[in-house]
Amino acid sequence: MSDAKIDKHRSRLREFGSFLQSRRARLSPEQVGLPSGFRRRTPGLRREEVAQLADIGSTWYTWLEQGRDVRPSVEVLDAISRALQLDPAEKHHLFTLAAMSSSEEKPKTEEHVPDSLTRMLKALVGQPAYVLGCRWDILAWNDDAVRVFGDFGRLEGDHRNLMHMMFTSQSHRQILADWDTLAPLSLAMFRSDCAHYVGDPDFERLISLLKEESPEFRAWWPRNDVLQLPSTIKRITHPDEGHLAFEYLSLAVEGCPGMRFIVCTPCQL
Repeated sequence: MSDAKIDKHRSRLREFGSFLQSRRARLSPEQVGLPSGFRRRTPGLRREEVAQLADIGSTWYTWLEQGRDVRPSVEVLDAISRALQLDPAEKHHLFTLAAMSSSEEKPKTEEHVPDSLTRMLKALVGQPAYVLGCRWDILAWNDDAVRVFGDFGRLEGDHRNLMHMMFTSQSHRQILADWDTLAPLSLAMFRSDCAHYVGDPDFERLISLLKEESPEFRAWWPRNDVLQLPSTIKRITHPDEGHLAFEYLSLAVEGCPGMRFIVCTPCQL
C-alpha cells in the first residue's frame, strides 16, 4: 500500500472513531435505560456502557474509538448503531466510514458535466439550477441561478464552492433569510458526502480553509452531525426582487459519482 493510501486509511479510521465519540457524548444513561450512577466528569455514556449495550467487548469498542484498524463486521456495526440510537442518516454515515477502509472507496476523478445535463440546465426557465461536484464545487449553472444567487462565473477555485460561499461570503449569507438554520443543515449534508472521500487532499484543504475563515464552521465541524435531506425550502431576501421562496431539490446524476443536479422551484410560504 502506498504512503498516500496509508494516510487516507488512517484518516478514515480517525474519522470513524471521532464520529463514535460524538454520538456517545450526546446520550445520557437515562436515555438508554441505564442508571446514572455517580457524578460524571464528562457528558454522555461511558465506553464500557456502549459496549455493554452493543454486547461487544469493552476493550474492542475502545479500539474502535481510538481509530485502530480492527475492521468491525456488519453485525457489530448494527449493534453499535442500536446502542447509540443512530438515525438512518447517521447509521449510513457510520457504515460508509467503516466500508471505506475496503475496496469500496470512491476515487475522486476529474469531473465533467454531461452535455445532456448542460442542455437541460440551460433550458430551465424560472427555476434557478446548478450542478454540484462531489466536493460541492459549482460546475455549471443557468441564467436564473445567476439572477438569484449571483454570477458564479466571477468566482474561481475554492470561492466557487457552495460550502465556501455559505460560510465565508457575506453577500451570499445576507440573501439567505434562514442562514442560521440552513448553514448547519448544509454542513451536516456536506459531512455525509465527505465520508466517501476522507483523507482526500482537496477535501482536507477545503475543510482546513473553512475552519480558518469561518468561526461557525470551526465550532460546528467537531459535532460530527450528518444528514441526508434531498429537499428543503430556501427563503431568499433579494436586493432587487424582494422576498423569494424556493423548494430546493437535489438529484444524483447517473454515471457521475458524487455529482448532483440542484433545482430551485419557486413556491409560496
